[in-house]
Amino acid sequence: MQEALVLVLNCGSSSIKFAVIDPKNGSNKLNGLVQCIGAKEANLQWQQKSKKNKQELPNINYRDAIHKVIEVLSSSNHLVENLVAVGHRVVHGGEAFTASMIINGQVLAQIKKCSHLAPLHNPANLIGIEEARKAFPKLKQVAVFDTAFHQSMPEYAYIYAVPYAWYEKYDVRRYGFHGTSHRYVAQQAAKILNKSLEKCALISAHLGNGCSVTAILNGKSVDTSMGITPLEGLVMGTRSGDVDPGLHACLADKLGYDVNQITEILNKKSGLLGISGIGSDMRAIEEAHNAGNKRASLALEIFCYRLAKYIMAYTVPLGRLDALIFTGGIGENVSIIRSKTLNWLKLLDFVIDEKLNNTTINGKQGVITQQNSSVAMIIPTNEEFMIAKDAYALLN
Repeated sequence: MQEALVLVLNCGSSSIKFAVIDPKNGSNKLNGLVQCIGAKEANLQWQQKSKKNKQELPNINYRDAIHKVIEVLSSSNHLVENLVAVGHRVVHGGEAFTASMIINGQVLAQIKKCSHLAPLHNPANLIGIEEARKAFPKLKQVAVFDTAFHQSMPEYAYIYAVPYAWYEKYDVRRYGFHGTSHRYVAQQAAKILNKSLEKCALISAHLGNGCSVTAILNGKSVDTSMGITPLEGLVMGTRSGDVDPGLHACLADKLGYDVNQITEILNKKSGLLGISGIGSDMRAIEEAHNAGNKRASLALEIFCYRLAKYIMAYTVPLGRLDALIFTGGIGENVSIIRSKTLNWLKLLDFVIDEKLNNTTINGKQGVITQQNSSVAMIIPTNEEFMIAKDAYALLN
C-alpha cells in the first residue's frame, strides 16, 4: 500500500527547515536544514534514514535555497510521488485564523496583510508557499499558524492598556506564538495524565532560543507570554522579554539611539547573551556557571526567576493546575533550569525528583516530580508532526 506523506516547510528569516513525515504515526522519512541564507557560510544539511549529507551554498538567496531543498526531495527515492500535501509553518495569522487552513488566494492575501506584524518571518513564509506551489502544483498547500492556537484568549487577556483605537485601526494587541508546540505538548500531557484534554488545566513552558509560557484550560489557550511580537514575556537567548517601555526614551536620551536601534538590541543582543556576555547558548552558560562565572550564574537565576513568576501568574486564569510541562531545547535538556524553576514554585507544592530530572533528557518524556507532589513533566515537542497531521486532516 502506498504511503501518504506530507512535506513540512518551516521558512525562517535566514533558514529553511524541512521534513517529510508520515502524518499517521509521525515517522520521519527525511529532514534537513538550510542555514545562514545570504551569508558566505550558508549550507544545506539533510538526513535520510542514517545517511547524512551536506552541501555548501555560499551567499545563496532565499528562492534558490528553496530550489535546492526541492532538488534534494526530488532525488530522494520515491518520496515525492508519495506526497499528498505540503504543510507550511506561518508565524503570524493575526485575528483571521483560529485554525490551520488550506491555502487559497484569500488565505494568501491575509498572510500578506499580517506581514507588518512579523516582518522577518511572514515574507519568508510567503516565498516558501509560492515556490512549493510551483514545484508541486497538484498538492494541497496548508498553512499552520503560530498564532492560531492563542485566538481563544479572552479579550481581557489580549488587549493592551493603550488607546483602544490602536487595536481597531492598527491591530495592536497580544497574539502569542509557539502555538503549534503548546498545542502538541498539551495533547501529550493529557495522555500521560490519563484525562480528557477538555478537562485539563495545564501550563506549558516552551524554552528554546525563543521562550514562551501558555495557560491551557480545557484544551484552549487562555493566556500566553508573548505579545504582538515574540519580544514580550520571558528572558530568551538574545531577546530581553519584558522591559519598561520607557527604556526606549531613556536610551534615546542617554545614547542617541533611535527606536529601530533599540528594538534591534532588545531582540538580538539582550536576554541570556546580554546578561552573561558569553552567548545565547544555555549549554555554554551552564558550563560557565559551573566554573564560577558570576554573570553566567546571574543569567541562570534571572531566567528561572522570570519563568517561575510567569508560571505562578498563569495559575490565575486556570484556577487549578493538573501539570506543568517543560518543552523546547532548554526545557527538554537542561535539568538545572527545571530544578531552579521548581524550587521557586514551592507554594504550588512541587517536589522535584532529582534522579528523574537528571535522566529525563535527550528526547525522553515523563514526570520529574515525586509521587505526592504537584505534577511537572517533560514532553519533547514535535511541531513538524503537528503540521503534518493538520495538513493531512484538512485533505479529508
